[in-house]
Amino acid sequence: MITSNPARWVELPSLRRPRAVVWTQARVAVWRATGERPPLAVWTAEQTAAFLQHAGSHPLHAVFHVAALTGLRRGEVLGLRWCDLDLAGASLTVTHQIQERDGRAVICLPKSTASGRAVPLDGGTVALLVRLRSAQRREGGGAADGWVFARENGSHWSPSYVSHTFRRLIEKVDLPPVRFHDLRHGAATLSLAAGNDLKTVQALLGHASIVLTADTYTSVLPSLAQACAEATASLVRRAGYDRGRKICRSGARSARQGRRRAVGRGPRFIRAGGTLGRTHSGPSSDPQINKGHRQQP
Repeated sequence: MITSNPARWVELPSLRRPRAVVWTQARVAVWRATGERPPLAVWTAEQTAAFLQHAGSHPLHAVFHVAALTGLRRGEVLGLRWCDLDLAGASLTVTHQIQERDGRAVICLPKSTASGRAVPLDGGTVALLVRLRSAQRREGGGAADGWVFARENGSHWSPSYVSHTFRRLIEKVDLPPVRFHDLRHGAATLSLAAGNDLKTVQALLGHASIVLTADTYTSVLPSLAQACAEATASLVRRAGYDRGRKICRSGARSARQGRRRAVGRGPRFIRAGGTLGRTHSGPSSDPQINKGHRQQP
């Protein structure tokens, strides 16, 4: 009989979520030269815009656009119905998602309670969705319970097909590689770069814990990192400069006070009687002193 559990001595590796890094020019150069890529990388705003512009005429362009700007998961984007959108109020509500299980697309509830959320929309995205609905209605679609991102026959897109198409378009535009899900990471990073606070980004992504948002979905953009470094150094430089000015002012004040005291006292001498007196440049009232004093011609 085993009296102790041998598994208690097994040390499991710690689960560490990879932190997203940005595809800077230096990282892109290394990837092009060696093929090495970070475990989790996101595009810059310029790279994201380049991709969306390249995919502008593709039927899935609106899917990529919404995912890149809102941070919705792939299944959440594909699971949107027109009744989930409030275009007049510029918002959408996540109520369903589409997942693939055993090679089949399945409609299911959001990932968690926090995932069922309202997401605000910018004006450009609202305009894009209005045009999409108008196009569907011209083809006899666009019903309230219809899919926002629908194929020609009105059915939803396959999640695996969307990811495959995304990878293929990236290769054509010659951008550094990212996964479709990395658009979600990028949306969080760009949202923070735009000035939104971490709590707002947490609600946008539908995270139950702000720790997950901070640890995984917040890459520091190079421009923000540089601005942070400059701001820190500026504080130190300014403090040192002010301190130097105070020291200089203090030294100059002491020197001026010393000169005034010296001028006020004037040269001194000791009289014959032992008392302290001042020297004079002209005749004195003391006849003993005047004996040695003669006017110069």
